[in-house]
Amino acid sequence: MECDYCKGKTVNRRVKKHHWHKGQLYVVENVPAEVCRECGERYYHAKTLDAIDELLDGDHRVKTELKVKVVELEAV
Repeated sequence: MECDYCKGKTVNRRVKKHHWHKGQLYVVENVPAEVCRECGERYYHAKTLDAIDELLDGDHRVKTELKVKVVELEAV
């Protein structure tokens, strides 16, 4: 497929995706995506995103928990 941003070609990859679900941030590993070779833009199939939501709605194994710092960029 062609990237909407830079017109580069995409390739199938497995990636880590940050995903907000019901106010909680998750990092989901091994997610299929089309990734642009030029700019790195990622495209996810709707079925993939639905599958992630279904996974997170049900019982799922948590591999690890991360502590994340949130900062705010002052006006530049």
